[in-house]
Amino acid sequence: MSLINKILTRDEIRTQPPVLLDIGASGSIHENWKQIAPFSICIAFDADDREFGYITKESSGFKKLYVFNCIVTDQANSSTDFFLTKSPFCSSVLEPDRKSLVPWAFAEKFDVDKKVNIKSISLAKALQEIGIQRVDWFKSDSQGTDLRLFRNLSPQTQENVIIAEFEPGIIDSYKGEDKFYELLSFMDKKNFWMCSATVKGSQRISQNSMEAFTSSPFMKKILQYSLKSSPGWVETVYFNTFSASLSIREYLLGWVFATIQKQYGFALEIAEKGYSLYKDEIFNEMYKNSKKKIWSDILRLKFYPAIIEKISKSL
Repeated sequence: MSLINKILTRDEIRTQPPVLLDIGASGSIHENWKQIAPFSICIAFDADDREFGYITKESSGFKKLYVFNCIVTDQANSSTDFFLTKSPFCSSVLEPDRKSLVPWAFAEKFDVDKKVNIKSISLAKALQEIGIQRVDWFKSDSQGTDLRLFRNLSPQTQENVIIAEFEPGIIDSYKGEDKFYELLSFMDKKNFWMCSATVKGSQRISQNSMEAFTSSPFMKKILQYSLKSSPGWVETVYFNTFSASLSIREYLLGWVFATIQKQYGFALEIAEKGYSLYKDEIFNEMYKNSKKKIWSDILRLKFYPAIIEKISKSL
C-alpha cells in the first residue's frame, strides 16, 4: 500500500472524507484527483435540462459524487441569465465584453449565439442542501466569477480550504468579471500562498486585420498561431499556509495534496509541523517520503550537465 493510500484509509480521513469542489466540471475526473477520488466526496456543477436539484452517483470513481444540474452563482436566485457563446468553453453568466475583445484573435469564440434563462443556485445554498460545509480542494473555471464564488463560502470554510484553483482574467473578456489583480489582493489577506501560475492568452490581432491579410480560414489559423501570444488569463493554484489552527486531518490531507502537486519542500514542512503538533509517527513516515522524493529529483539532475553547470555558475 502506498503511503498516500495509507493516509487516506486512516480513521481521521475515512470518517471525514476529502471534499473536492468542481465548478465548471469537464465530465472527467480532474487529473490531480485520480489517486484520491475513490476516498473522496466530489461536488460538481453541470447545467442541463434535467430537473433542478442534485443527484448522487455512487459509481463515478469517487466515494460519492453530488452533481447539481444548474448554474452555480454567488446570488440567492432560482434562475439567472446565461450567455451561450460560439465556443461552449466561453459561455458564462457574464456577458462577453465584445468591444474590449475586438483586438484579439480569439474574439469570435465569445460571439453570443443566444441568451437563455437557466436554473441556478448559490454555492452556499448548494453546500447547505447536501449538509456539507467543508471544502478541502476548491476548483473553479466559471468564466469570470471564480473569486465571487470562493467568497460565497463562509469565512471559516475559506480559511480551512487546503487548495484553491482559479482561472481569473487579465484582459477584459466579460463585463464585470473577477480579474487576476483582484484575486491577488484578496488572497494576499488570507492564509494562502500561490504555488503555481500558468499564464494563457491569445494573439493581439483583430478579425478585420486577419481578413485583410487573407480570406482563407486555413491561412488565418496559420497567421494566428505564427504570432506571439499575449497574456489573457491565468490558471493559478493557491495552497493554505498552515499558519492557522488546523486539525490533524488537515495536516494529513495537506501533505497528500502537496505531494500530488509535487510541492515536496512544502510537504516536508507540513510533515514537520504535523509531528510537532500531534506527535503521530505517521508524520515521520511522511517526512522521510518527502526527503526521498527531493533526493530523487536531485539525482535526476546529474543526468543533465547543462542544468548542473547553470546552477554551479549561479553559486
